Amino acid sequence: MESQNTSIVTEFHLLGFQNLLEWQTLLFAIFLFIYFLTITGNVVIISVVSQDQRLHSPMYTFLKHLSFLEIWYTSTIVPLLLANLLSWGQVISFSACMAQLYFFVFFGATECFLLSMMAYDRYLAICSPLRYSFLMSSEICTMLVAISWLMGVGTGFLPSLMISKLDFCGPNQINHFFCDLPPLMQLSCSSVYITQMAIFILSIAVLCICFFLTLVSYFFIVSSILKIPSANGQMKTFSTCGSHLAVVTIYYGTMISMYVHPNGHLSPEVNKVISVFYTVITPLLNPVIYSLRNRDFKEAVRKAMRRKCGIYGVRVKGNFFVS
Repeated sequence: MESQNTSIVTEFHLLGFQNLLEWQTLLFAIFLFIYFLTITGNVVIISVVSQDQRLHSPMYTFLKHLSFLEIWYTSTIVPLLLANLLSWGQVISFSACMAQLYFFVFFGATECFLLSMMAYDRYLAICSPLRYSFLMSSEICTMLVAISWLMGVGTGFLPSLMISKLDFCGPNQINHFFCDLPPLMQLSCSSVYITQMAIFILSIAVLCICFFLTLVSYFFIVSSILKIPSANGQMKTFSTCGSHLAVVTIYYGTMISMYVHPNGHLSPEVNKVISVFYTVITPLLNPVIYSLRNRDFKEAVRKAMRRKCGIYGVRVKGNFFVS
């Protein structure tokens, strides 16, 4: 007899942080502030990079796409989280839950691919500066960005499809603040072994391989930095690369701890804390660290601010008839 999805659950109840009822208002304010900073910061990065001709290079093309990605990635999770904190729990339909799961995996995988491409770009720029313009032309950069997005689109299909085919007979309470893979599999009343193994293998293929390639790129970058004769130059480059690698390690480390374990389960409360890092914190830190540690970008921001202030000053003088 063919196996059919006999799910009778049509909606899920996201419990969120109901174990911290007295902290709900404070958590709402904190997450709302971080979300506001994330959206504002990434919009500023996209605007500055798009307007300044000096920033039309492969590195900033990757950064612009990363900022665009982070806006949608965090918007997939945080608005529902905020609504959950306001209403002391949130109900989400089965189809909306599967849609959120798909976009979460899609954007998360795309970020892994983009971070790997950015590390490769920095490797070429520092380790092969004479061949950089040839190895990382605008056409190659566009192709790598397109590959990252397309691979992300494809990566999102398998987990969401396999989860949607599981049987959910109740209860329908998800002890999390969004539709994530581990709590959904724990709720299923059918066998999840094949689904667990498939997600485990996919996590290895995406998270671990991308993280390994990023670490290898930074290993060669650090090796090249050590050859810089100027101690001051070494310190500046180490500082920049160190901040990049720290944020990347937080992102990959938390994701790997969540999804690269075929049979083990972390407690729901630990899952929530870890999930906050890669759904709320890193979407703010990634683009900010990559941009504010860069002298050319900071100069472009100053130039844009001076231009805006200059326009505003002319208008004020005109209103008061001052020559």
